[in-house]
Amino acid sequence: MCAAAMSVVLTTTWLFAVCQGAQAMAASTAHVTQVANGDFVRVGDCAEATAENRDGIANIGFIVGRDAVAVVDPGGSLADGESLRAAIRGITKLPIRYVIMTHAHPDHVFGGAAFKQDHPAFVGHWRLPAALASRAAYDHARLAAVLGNTATGWPVVPTMLVRDTTTLDLGSRQLTLQAHKAAHTDTDLTIVDQTTATLWAGDLLFVGRVPALDGSLAGWIAELTAMRSLPASRAVPGHGPAEVPWPGGAADELRYLLTMRHDVRADIAAGRDIPEAAATAASNERSKWALFDAYNGRNATEAYRELQWE
Repeated sequence: MCAAAMSVVLTTTWLFAVCQGAQAMAASTAHVTQVANGDFVRVGDCAEATAENRDGIANIGFIVGRDAVAVVDPGGSLADGESLRAAIRGITKLPIRYVIMTHAHPDHVFGGAAFKQDHPAFVGHWRLPAALASRAAYDHARLAAVLGNTATGWPVVPTMLVRDTTTLDLGSRQLTLQAHKAAHTDTDLTIVDQTTATLWAGDLLFVGRVPALDGSLAGWIAELTAMRSLPASRAVPGHGPAEVPWPGGAADELRYLLTMRHDVRADIAAGRDIPEAAATAASNERSKWALFDAYNGRNATEAYRELQWE
């Protein structure tokens, strides 16, 4: 972690959860870490959603400018979003002007309703409204079965859409937002804080926890490769520690994605079917990633369906 990083603990006594055996985070105010001047990250639990962690399994956070605050992903549930909002209010009373949603997955967006009282612009990829419309009811039902209806909440449809790039101004702090082609999902959005050279990568970057493919393997490789030239010195991954060096922090994920592509192409060329590919593709990566067995087979299945049409 950089020398400027400091830990900020608000009304809690539980330990900072990193993506290695992190325990549940049941508290009224989130534990956040300042990774750069004004960039605060709440590290997610390296687990699936539980009643105890309230689907607080993704890295979320906020950026404080001279005049206003931007939230980067409002959390995995209404309760998670309320916890993040309490953390913000423990640090600054500046208005929350933007709530940026990096993609459609519930662990990143279901906390949005906690911020409606602030009347921010809810910002997302131009494909995000359609993605939420198609999956929100299903995701809500699954999450409510674990958390209960009261804690779950619903995602908020974005009111500001990004088609290519756009800049948000927080007062002496500009954020560059970029909408990406299909990669982790088809709704991926990244943010670069120009003041601190901090890339908020969302789930285009996994560190320690195995990547989850829900978009395009070829697209993810291409987007991640292109992102390595962004003007950033650190990155906040969607899952993993609060920050990693950039672009070096992308090396493990890129290796995994390239390994998956190589192995699945070999399976297709050898005439192996999807179940065979799902059982063996990228298997030499198993020891390098948390939750490998929960996601790798699905990744191989998605990759096979895409690559068979090359």
